[in-house]
Amino acid sequence: MEIFVETDRIILRAITLADAPLMFKMDSDPEVHKYLGNKPFKDISESEDNIRFIREQYLTNGIGRWAVVDKESHEFVGWGGLKFITSPINDRNHFYEVGYRFLKEHWGKGYATESAKASLKYAFEEMNLGTVYAMAHAENAGSRHALQKSGLKITGHFDHEGIKCDWFEISKADWLGQ
Repeated sequence: MEIFVETDRIILRAITLADAPLMFKMDSDPEVHKYLGNKPFKDISESEDNIRFIREQYLTNGIGRWAVVDKESHEFVGWGGLKFITSPINDRNHFYEVGYRFLKEHWGKGYATESAKASLKYAFEEMNLGTVYAMAHAENAGSRHALQKSGLKITGHFDHEGIKCDWFEISKADWLGQ
């Protein structure tokens, strides 16, 4: 098991095909996809394909989303971490984004903030990035709160695939100054 980051409560490790059943449970839930374009998965093969895509990102980009595992229960609770974005979003291209997604039963436990903070620490201390970005549906109060609590600031608003989104940024200098 390749661990990238560890906090008091969670482990961020490489996603594997063994995570597919719980990823499918998460990604087939319409509530989880409410702010993601309402396209829940219909078959576990979609989760398996997504895992293969993420694992390919590890090789191609040196980074990709990680499994978020509760240290106490050893349970997969969702995914989080960094992703190198190679297609245009909000007039930007080739940038690092922090993000997360969790099983509904793990919402409200602080995992989003904890995984985002741990990912930012990794981005700035291990990868020496200058800036990390994020986006959230403008009506997703929980995600917006977690990103702001992690130190990111809203720097704009934009439309992404028909969805009104907020754009967030944090520079290494701002992160160090927290």
